[in-house]
Amino acid sequence: ITPGFRLPARWVIHAVGPVWRGGGPGEAELLRSAYRSSLRLAKEHGVRSIAFPAISCGAYGYPVEEASRIAVGEVLRFLREEDGGLERVLLVCRGERVCRALRQALAEAGLPPPQ
Repeated sequence: ITPGFRLPARWVIHAVGPVWRGGGPGEAELLRSAYRSSLRLAKEHGVRSIAFPAISCGAYGYPVEEASRIAVGEVLRFLREEDGGLERVLLVCRGERVCRALRQALAEAGLPPPQ
């Protein structure tokens, strides 16, 4: 975690997910860990609002649908199990494919579609 300096954010949490290599052992857990670690850092620093890109879905090639389910699942787990003080979590998508996958993952989790 570093200061946001001139960004419109107080903090920047640097998270690196795994490079997709076919779904071998540990890839999903590494991606889950990137979200969990970021959420824990946010909690430790009193963050109330956090935004996540689709971690590992760009150049790292992680399948967007699976990565979206992991992102939604980890955020929900954190919000349900830990009193982190988070008031707002944004899952940010770039491109229609990622947006569709995130909407589907939210629907599968029983959440309403984003506005």
